[in-house]
Amino acid sequence: MSYTGDAGEANAIAVTAESIRSVRMSSGTMARFVAPGSLTGGRYGLYRWDMPARAGGAGAHFHRTFSESFYVLDGTVSLFNGQDWGLAEAGDFLYVPEGGIHGFRNDADAPASMLILFAPGVAREAYFEELAMISATGREMTDGDWAELYARYDQTMVEA
Repeated sequence: MSYTGDAGEANAIAVTAESIRSVRMSSGTMARFVAPGSLTGGRYGLYRWDMPARAGGAGAHFHRTFSESFYVLDGTVSLFNGQDWGLAEAGDFLYVPEGGIHGFRNDADAPASMLILFAPGVAREAYFEELAMISATGREMTDGDWAELYARYDQTMVEA
């Protein structure tokens, strides 16, 4: 039990759309940090991922310290479940526990949107902001640079 009070509390947090932090990835994907762990007390992080047509995405990888879930809002998203790439459409959901190999991308000729939920709410926004910055500045990354970046953010890349 997380709450031990008797009467409840007025402690809800409202977030307006214009106050949500976001970052544009080099693919044109807009990542919106709807409810980062800093807002939810580290319980979860909820992001909206709006991808243009043929935007690509994340290759096969896993995380040791958090789970990741995907809920498709619009369009068609290619999701990797650790064994196969499959097409997910609006209303489809994929849950990936810690250690589960997964990936996502938009291979379609139309835009797609999804929600990504991380639990617990690790600071994934810093990872996405750093990826966007690397691309925007044209920074050349060595294999060692990538390995260090992935290690800092619990991202282990694997062959799919």
